[in-house]
Amino acid sequence: MSRRMTRLGRRRSPSLGAAARRHVVIIIENLPLRLDRRVRNECRALVDAGYRVSVICPKEHPGEPDRHELDGTTVHSYTAPEGGTGGAAGYFWEFGVCLARTAQLSLRIHRDAPFDVLQACNPPDTFWPLGALWKLRGRAFVFDQHDLCPEVYEARFGSRGALHRGLLWLERQTYRVADRVISPNPAYQEIALERGCIRAEHSAVVMSTPDATVMKRGPSHGELRGEFEHLVCYVGIMGPQDGVDSLLAWIDAYVHGLGRADTRFALLGFGDSLEDLRAESTRRGLDRWVQFTGRVDHEELGRWLSTADLGVTPDPQNEFNHRSTMNKTLEYMAHELPTVATDLRETRRCAQDAAVYVSGGDAVEAARSIAQLLDDPERRGTMGRIGRERIESELAWELQAQAYVKVFDELTGAVPQGAAARGRLTREP
Repeated sequence: MSRRMTRLGRRRSPSLGAAARRHVVIIIENLPLRLDRRVRNECRALVDAGYRVSVICPKEHPGEPDRHELDGTTVHSYTAPEGGTGGAAGYFWEFGVCLARTAQLSLRIHRDAPFDVLQACNPPDTFWPLGALWKLRGRAFVFDQHDLCPEVYEARFGSRGALHRGLLWLERQTYRVADRVISPNPAYQEIALERGCIRAEHSAVVMSTPDATVMKRGPSHGELRGEFEHLVCYVGIMGPQDGVDSLLAWIDAYVHGLGRADTRFALLGFGDSLEDLRAESTRRGLDRWVQFTGRVDHEELGRWLSTADLGVTPDPQNEFNHRSTMNKTLEYMAHELPTVATDLRETRRCAQDAAVYVSGGDAVEAARSIAQLLDDPERRGTMGRIGRERIESELAWELQAQAYVKVFDELTGAVPQGAAARGRLTREP
């Protein structure tokens, strides 16, 4: 993409700065809006700051309306193609179809209510051509970088090669087209500044921290614990790079190595490896203690985490995970849960004393750490309070919301409506 196109994109339509309500369109491909906590919080922040917000995303289920409202946001959803099972060709087909449907919906939205800013959330890094086209019509393009796709590929497949180079190229084009880049932590921002050559003033950090007014510990639900004394939860995606296979080894060492039969381990989430993990659980003789819930919504997630005694973050040590903020760890902290986590730089920065850190590769070490915490309710309570206090103070979503809305205020010339308005994110999921 030429620098000339980037310069052209700085021209703004007459609607910017006008009295009309400013309109932001947000693109998601890997999740429906209802299940994407980060983007839901971003939408709420913009709505509370006076923006009109539309989201383009895949449907959560076949019966979902093509257009509906959620948290004051208009959602335009489409049926995503099946993909990811046919190798590279399957992924290219999926991404191409989603790009085409997203482009069609962006035109429809703009025809009904012209928008001022287009925000694309990755993965994948394939929406820069749409951003470039809309820049030619005077609209700003924001890249909300949720993942480092080249690093995800390397962590998942253990190699680089042509596809890795292709992902770097797609990321580079996205950086070049973007008027602003939003990073979820300082380590990702470093990539944007160095590898992406983004100017510091065009970059912002907006962490994916939970909204403490929404995500908090509620009543315990004993039926989730069942016959067991303790409940330990894992929350997240289940792919080859997420360490859930290591977690099963931890549980095996806990049950069969330490002889502990007192704990249910609930694994909440979905992903490419789910069926393989179910089979591995059976092979290890863990089905009595391990429950795979599949995909859960925010309400169901809250029930589990409000009942649990402990959260686990087993993501293996690699450069991608060292740079990544694990949403599950922040969600455990919001629910006053201590965590046993693989020792990762970004996890330590966020959780500090709210977690016990293990190497990740030593299953017995992790099992003993889990057992020691479960046997020490006083220590768990102290760690839970530390985590919750960090979510309410240094990591508060209200602070992240202010930084996020500021990006759009700068692009549209909007008059800020005050930090208080931006922080009033009190609607329940």
